[in-house]
Amino acid sequence: MNADAPPLEWPTLGQAERRVREIQAKLHRWAGEDSGRRFQDVFNLVHDPAFLLVAWHRVRGNRGARSAGVDGASAFYVEQRYGVQAFLADLRLEVKTQTFRPLPVRERMIPKAGGRLRRLGIATVRDRVVQAALKLVLEPIWEADFLPCSYGFRPKRRAHDAIAEIRTFASAPHRYEWALEGDIAACFDEISHSALLDRVRQRITDRRVVALIKAFLKAGIFNTETGLRDSQAGTPQGGILSPLLANLALTVLDEHFDRQARQNRALPRRQRQRRPVSRLSRYADDWVLLVKGERADVEQMRDEAATALATMGLRLSPEKTTITHIDEGLDFLGWRIQRHRKPGTVKSYVYTYPSKKAVAAVTRKVRTLSRLNRNFPLEVLLLNLNPALRGWCAYFQPGVSAATFRYLRAFTWRRVIGWIRRKHPGMTWQQLRRRYCHGGWWPTDGEIALFDPGRMQTTRYRYRGAAIPNPWASTA
Repeated sequence: MNADAPPLEWPTLGQAERRVREIQAKLHRWAGEDSGRRFQDVFNLVHDPAFLLVAWHRVRGNRGARSAGVDGASAFYVEQRYGVQAFLADLRLEVKTQTFRPLPVRERMIPKAGGRLRRLGIATVRDRVVQAALKLVLEPIWEADFLPCSYGFRPKRRAHDAIAEIRTFASAPHRYEWALEGDIAACFDEISHSALLDRVRQRITDRRVVALIKAFLKAGIFNTETGLRDSQAGTPQGGILSPLLANLALTVLDEHFDRQARQNRALPRRQRQRRPVSRLSRYADDWVLLVKGERADVEQMRDEAATALATMGLRLSPEKTTITHIDEGLDFLGWRIQRHRKPGTVKSYVYTYPSKKAVAAVTRKVRTLSRLNRNFPLEVLLLNLNPALRGWCAYFQPGVSAATFRYLRAFTWRRVIGWIRRKHPGMTWQQLRRRYCHGGWWPTDGEIALFDPGRMQTTRYRYRGAAIPNPWASTA
């Protein structure tokens, strides 16, 4: 740390947040008013004390604040060892004088479904703060260009919006019946740096900002087994700036099908009726293209999508990119989306409910958690199970999930009761119910009861479309 750095008058967190919101609103408004505007002087905002302070609090509040990068320093260590203001003052001086150099990310391999591994890059705390400050500056500018079909890692948007869009356009009166389920192979690992920086320069011509983004892309990757290696492509998954850069790269897909849709709408009605119509719904690198036409039309659009993604160095996975009819159903973001006849009627509707893979994942988690050491009290088991069950049910609440919730209720009850009986093999049912169920049948320990998925009321998530609120409109 630089002990000779001059003291600064740092704003309070409230003052910093107000200043950041006001500047973000201006940037977003200017970008929206002129789609061809290029921002030439935004580097001073990256090292602005208000932006750095807000960036620090976002890094400090993340779940990964306890994780350390290659320098071994976590956010808590920095806070205790140096103090927030001294740390930010030194970091600000480095960024302002352009002597700041990102360190390599620490690579960790995270297990995925099917036994595969996902690369996760853990940046140092100082790099995370600068990335967060960059995101505060760049996000409102690029949000003015991002299209409504993109929902992943964007403010005020969520996975439920993407599912609602598919359900809406697969239903009457739209009736898009074919679905192209696209899977991009190793998206975060294969994005072309040169192509990505070209897209950055379409809006940001401040060379210092572009150089800083490039420095993060080229910082390298450190693995304890293989050592340090260069990063020739991709943006480290797990970085604060990575989702925003990935969204910027994947806009080539959004723009291609949006341009195609606008060209179709410009045709005379008779010609337009003969042409296939498509609708893209994308959540980060997971996307579905709904098509009203024939299967051959979908195959052609699959080739067009591959060509568009190739401009960013990306490719479709042949094994996982599939074409399905809505009557056969598709799995997307953990949901099963399928059209079938409503029981007792002759009408068919599009239903969304938890996929088999999602149900298998939560039951596997319940099974793992319920193997807790029997020496622990029941309260510990319930404190582990309840958040997992509550979060899973909350995600699948806006759907046809009541039957799944009842199944999960019965499954969890059996696992917990089985754990109690193994803990007390000589206890009768009457004793067990009196001690652990308050005389009833539902496991409870003191004031903590097992979360009951069967009591979760399902809802309907409405398609919001263009009604999704703008996070900067109220301050613009």
